[in-house]
Parts: sequence; C-alpha cells; structure tokens
Amino acid sequence: MSIKTTGLHHVTAIGGDPQRNADFYLRTLGLRLVKTTVNFDDPGTYHLYYGDASGKPGSLMTFFPSRDAPSGRRGNGQATTTAFSVPAASIGWWRDHLAGAGITTGRIASRDGEDVLTFDDPDGLQIALVAHPQGDPRDPWDNGHVPAEHAIRGLHSVTLSVAEEEATADMFRDLGLTFTSQDSNRLRFSAGDGGPGAMVDVLVTPDAPRGLVAAGTVHHVAWRAPDEETQVSWRAELVDSGVNVTSILDRQYFRSIYFREPGGTLLEVATDQPGFAIDEPLLELGRALKLPPWLEPDREQIEQALPKLNLPSENNPDRE
Repeated sequence: MSIKTTGLHHVTAIGGDPQRNADFYLRTLGLRLVKTTVNFDDPGTYHLYYGDASGKPGSLMTFFPSRDAPSGRRGNGQATTTAFSVPAASIGWWRDHLAGAGITTGRIASRDGEDVLTFDDPDGLQIALVAHPQGDPRDPWDNGHVPAEHAIRGLHSVTLSVAEEEATADMFRDLGLTFTSQDSNRLRFSAGDGGPGAMVDVLVTPDAPRGLVAAGTVHHVAWRAPDEETQVSWRAELVDSGVNVTSILDRQYFRSIYFREPGGTLLEVATDQPGFAIDEPLLELGRALKLPPWLEPDREQIEQALPKLNLPSENNPDRE
C-alpha cells in the first residue's frame, strides 16, 4: 500500500464524571482544554479535547465523560495504555507530583532506553509518562499548574493488547508503520521517522481476557492523514484490501474514517486540517461549548442536559 501515516493524531477514551476528568487532565497533568464540544453521535455527552497550546495533531487526548458510564475492563482487543512524552530529566518530578496529588504510580521502569512511569487516571485508564533519551522538540502548554520545564510535550505512543500479533502487525505495516524493536512479548512499530508521537506497541497476551470498552478504557486510536484528498485515497486502498471502513465523517475539526484492526481495536484515520481554531480564537480555545452547525438548533436542549464544568482560569491565560 502507499499509505504512510506520520504518527498519532489523537486517542479517545471513555471517562466517568466530567468534572473529575477535567480536574485531572487540566490541573494534575497540566494539559490544555482545546475544545469543549459534544459527542456528535450522542449530543447529551461531552466530548472534551485536551492537548497542547493549539491542539496540534499528536498532542491530543480526548474523552467522552459521563457520570452514568459503566466501568470497563482492560484486556485484549483494546488500546490498554496511553503514553505521553515528558522531558528526560522530569520523570522523578512527575513521580513526586503525582504522589502529592494522591495518585499511586508504579516504579520507574526502563524500556527501549526510555524511562517509563505508569499510573491510572481517576477512572482506571492506564496512563504512562515516557522520557525519550533523544528528547522531544515539541513545545509544552505553559498553564501554571505544571512548570514548563517538566510539562507534557504530547502523545508518546499507545499500547494495543492482542491475543495474536501477526494480523495486527500486518495492519500497521499497511498503514505505513515499520517494525523497529521487540522486548519479550512487546513489539514496537514506528511511523515516519519514529520518536515520540509516532509509535505503537503491540503487547501479545494470549491468555488475557477480552477487554470491555466503557469508562476507564480507550474507545479508539486515531492516526494522521495530512488532508482529505489523501484520506480519500487511503480509504480506497483499505477498502480494496478487504478492510471494512466507514464513510468519511465530518468531525468539524478534522475528517475521519474508522475501521478495526484484526485484534479488535477501533482505529481512525483523521485529517490534520482544519484544526481547532475554525470556530473560536486561539486564545479562547475550550472556553465555550461549541457545536457543529447541524446541532446548533438544539443548543438549548443540549446545554440543559450537560453538567456544568468548573474550569481553572489558568486553562486560558493571556499567553501562549
């Protein structure tokens, strides 16, 4: 195939209480809320986008948070760990910072020459902070909650858990990723030039139970396409190879197609454009509830159904 994704676009998960979700990702992890909108397929549920200062592809973690969401179960057929990139000298700072916030972490581990700190968010979603030895040139969001010198730079990688690796590995090769390393039952694939934001680990766990997608689990993993024309071409190639792919869907800030890799994880290919500044200024990202044109007639009903969010003022300081 001619498909050559350059890396991760975003990871979307299901959360529990929206306020608790926002508190953790804005205050504890220090990300920026770059868009407050709703699940276009279920407008009674928020869709919260967290990322860097402008919500660049590769920095984004998004959530469908709902107080009524049942608890999920990690297992095969899912992305079971979402990893963020932090500076090489900051792992110890993050361990102490998380402990101060009441978050229990694992021991700092070394994997593929990287330091890895793993913990769960308040809904049980497994998160890792990874310090890449070559560093990460991406600029952090300087929000006042986490010092810029320690702040998250963006996504590092995701880990998919599967019962068998061969078909999943073939799918990632079809998406333009290259097998780069193996550590026991963990296989790493990299897009483009590799590095933070362009990697996926395939964890082979034949005896693990099947995962259940609900609160505390990842819903889907999105990979980057530069534009809609390229996405159309890639979709045609996937369909021709026998993959069951959705039509192109308008997600307002990008265009999307969805399909499952053979191990069961839902994947997306999302366009880099048009981005998050199409309906509000960069300095005001995330402040107001934004709806796509087809949901605007129902704004009053939607706003009444959504719980109010108390967001930190530092989420939108007058600096970028």
